[in-house]
Amino acid sequence: MYNQATKFLSKEKGYIQRNWYLVDAKGKVLGRIASKIALILQGKHKPVYTPNQNMGDFVVVINSKDVVLTGKKWQQKIYRWHTGYPGGLKEFKAAELMRRDPTRLIYLAVKGMLPKNFQRKKMLKRLKIYPGPEHPHKAQKPQQLGI
Repeated sequence: MYNQATKFLSKEKGYIQRNWYLVDAKGKVLGRIASKIALILQGKHKPVYTPNQNMGDFVVVINSKDVVLTGKKWQQKIYRWHTGYPGGLKEFKAAELMRRDPTRLIYLAVKGMLPKNFQRKKMLKRLKIYPGPEHPHKAQKPQQLGI
């Protein structure tokens, strides 16, 4: 018998309905909004969640330049990566990263909270981050997400 519930569990991509959510990061703590965004990108907020399928929704984050870090994390939190060349260790403090690119701080926080598998790149494509209050996704009518 084919019913409404089984069509979400099929591998056909046309049956997955994706909603759009809007998150205002102004005055919000980075880790708290990143954990909520990661759940929505994975689709864990849906009753038809399946771990092996990419069922998450789109998330638009505005005012990323006004996100808050608690404690002394602006000076103590360090983001590191290696270029692959000898002596290629790069590191920035959170304040420097925010000054260079305010969207990168939220992107890296959400990326670290997603599962480390082949679906992470697909999930991150549905995350749209903007430093100011304007975004070009008004036509999708994103729902305000209360965090």
